Amino acid sequence: MQTKLHRFFLIATGIVLVTVMLIGCSMAANDPGTIRLSLTDAPIADAKGVEGVFITISSIEYNLNGAWIEDTGFEGPQEFNLLDLTGGTVAPLTNTVISAGEVTQIRFKLDAQEDGASPRSTPGSYIVIDSRGEADGTIDENDDTYELFVPSGSQTGYKAVGSFTIPSNGEVEITADFDVRKSVVKRGSKDEYILKPTIRLIVNNQAGTIDGSFVAIDSTFTAFTVFAYEDGVYTDSEAPTETETPETFVPFENAVSSAAVDITNGTYILPFLTAGIYDLIVVGVGDDGSYTVVDTTTYVDIVVEAETTTTRDISL
Repeated sequence: MQTKLHRFFLIATGIVLVTVMLIGCSMAANDPGTIRLSLTDAPIADAKGVEGVFITISSIEYNLNGAWIEDTGFEGPQEFNLLDLTGGTVAPLTNTVISAGEVTQIRFKLDAQEDGASPRSTPGSYIVIDSRGEADGTIDENDDTYELFVPSGSQTGYKAVGSFTIPSNGEVEITADFDVRKSVVKRGSKDEYILKPTIRLIVNNQAGTIDGSFVAIDSTFTAFTVFAYEDGVYTDSEAPTETETPETFVPFENAVSSAAVDITNGTYILPFLTAGIYDLIVVGVGDDGSYTVVDTTTYVDIVVEAETTTTRDISL
């Protein structure tokens, strides 16, 4: 009798322990995690008269586990000059504790008027251009401000596509690359600008950098841009021709990222590249903002590893 009771006690104790362990695991699996989200930008190298491109973010939402939820940790509205966020510089957006799970999209709602509306005296998103055609880094009486309008139906927000996991009791660092070169389009010869945001999401610990020195001997160009393409993606059709206009054609649209060469220091840097293999397309930028492809074959098959900087010097 004593043996049977002893066995019953052991079995019951085991059931309780297993139940407690299962409950504990279930609770841990549902514990929240932290998302750290920052903003960066690829440079607008072909518009030397641009002093700044300003956007105002009103709110941020995540498509988390199949449903849209608002980031309650983001304190909007916040204004950013995207031209201040190039070359690896970032602006923190949010540091929020949120439910764990899979995020497939981030939606940024901007303070911007729909195309066709009347300009506002105090726009939420706008571009500042030096009337003399040469940006000097200071916004003053020599500069003109133009409101940025968004296409009809865009007020629900702009979606940045890219999947990542918010881990239970952990954190994930994400950078949103707002590529202003692709996103701001001038309408013909008019002083009207349309904002069509192109936003790329990067999981920081899955990305690396390409950088190096840049030397151009006896070149007629005084400015250069280096475009990073996924291996084998670039074709000659990416480069503009004389007949193509910004309204109908975005030069080098399929580039993952780009870098304006620092001529003074003779360097370039391409941060926030997801680990993989890349080709670099070297382009000269004319005084009128036009592009001329200089090299498409020399700087190719460059391996980028996560959290690593790959150095590739360029000499023309």
